Amino acid sequence: MRSIWKGAISFGLVTIPVKLYSATEQKDVSFHQVHREDAGRIRYKRVCSVDGEEVAYSEIAKGYELPGGEMVVLTDEDFADLPLSTSRRIDVLQFTPAEQLDPILFNKSYYLEPEAAGVKPYVLLRDALERTGQVAIVKVALRQRESLAALRIREGVFVLETMLWPDEVREPGFAFVEEDVEVRPQELQMAESLIETMAGEFDPSEYHDAYREALQQVIEAKVAGKELVKPEAAEAAGPAVDLMAALRASVDAAKREREGAKESKEKAGAGADKRKAAAKPARAAASGRAEEEKPEKEAKKAAPKRRARKSA
Repeated sequence: MRSIWKGAISFGLVTIPVKLYSATEQKDVSFHQVHREDAGRIRYKRVCSVDGEEVAYSEIAKGYELPGGEMVVLTDEDFADLPLSTSRRIDVLQFTPAEQLDPILFNKSYYLEPEAAGVKPYVLLRDALERTGQVAIVKVALRQRESLAALRIREGVFVLETMLWPDEVREPGFAFVEEDVEVRPQELQMAESLIETMAGEFDPSEYHDAYREALQQVIEAKVAGKELVKPEAAEAAGPAVDLMAALRASVDAAKREREGAKESKEKAGAGADKRKAAAKPARAAASGRAEEEKPEKEAKKAAPKRRARKSA
């Protein structure tokens, strides 16, 4: 990985120099816009809507449009006067229990690696957070924007989770929330049964991006000049007429799926046991034959050899 920012964690009077890395990456298949006829790349020009002339980067400014359509033009000098921190510090504001942070606030994740001079205070703060079960709430300026962030630990490394400001989270103002919807106890019990049947330890490696894999296969087939085979469409589930019947069918299907997976594992284990059991008699028989032949060999070795008589 390549660091994208260098700074320091400011923790009281302690300063921990760190390097920042992107902790995640998108694996989407990227495309270019091209001309269908000859695959030529599509280019765009920066053209002014007033005079129709192409505009150089050096002549471009930022504009804020007012509700009435008027434009407020801001220059680099206007942005230079803003109170944006340029100290490259991650200022610790407070410590709080991790469960108090709503995941909807998290925006982007970064790893923090200590510089050589900051390893000991880095480890000290990391271990202290682990022992107390707290996360650090910090403020940091990245890419010309000041952000609130959480500092937590993952696999022994600090993760900086930049967070949205509270006014950036929308309220879910949906009408159904205020409606008085009656749910029968039997339906609730059946839904809980379905949840219990499908419950398990979450392992993200068990899941994959089927669309991306299929798209990659299409591209590879195009490159190889092969014929493309369209996969069969999965049957679409119809609307649930009876909620209880749909829940019961879902529970039964989940149980069958679990039992099928269990039987497959048991069969695989039974096959291995049979192979081991079949090998034991063969080894025992071979060992028995060796034991029977051993006394005969020893007797032959112990018997004295007769000397031949000389004829007169």
